[in-house]
Amino acid sequence: MLEDFSQHVLDIAENSINAGATWVDIRITEDCAGGWLYFEVKDNGKGMDGDTLLAVTDPFYTSRTTRRVGLGIPFLKQLAELCDGEFEIESAPGKGTRVWASFRYDHIDRPPLGNMPASLISLLIAHPDVQLVYCHSFNEKKFIFDSFELNRVLGNIKEVQNPAIACWLQDYFEENIETLKHHCE
Repeated sequence: MLEDFSQHVLDIAENSINAGATWVDIRITEDCAGGWLYFEVKDNGKGMDGDTLLAVTDPFYTSRTTRRVGLGIPFLKQLAELCDGEFEIESAPGKGTRVWASFRYDHIDRPPLGNMPASLISLLIAHPDVQLVYCHSFNEKKFIFDSFELNRVLGNIKEVQNPAIACWLQDYFEENIETLKHHCE
């Protein structure tokens, strides 16, 4: 099983990119007052037909030829159900895919967020041509990052491969996510 939400984000976003997505929207919503954590990844990839959509939650289904199992989506679904939440996946050929899950915020089996900044930076470095949008919410407060804006500031998104810029981004993500957490306490 994947150990934290940052690993699930990385796995699902990689699935999106491998399906031809040029845009991936990642949303983590921590509704402390309501007692829920919501996870959502949307993309504009090639999408899936109905048969594939039904099969992706089976751990023994994969479209890859390198491994005979695909565990990311089944693990996310199992985790949501284990944490008294729900899991949804919507897709259509040519329309992209949306993966959504909810988790009881205070459930003992809900994993931590993990190192979300590191997962986001990994995606940016590995896939600089993909527009990555990340929205993290605590109650009513939001932090939104869009790689399109970063590209505008840097002049070339591939500059994130520069260790100094990657370190700055790590600090930027951590600082903004931590600032949100203070609104929950």
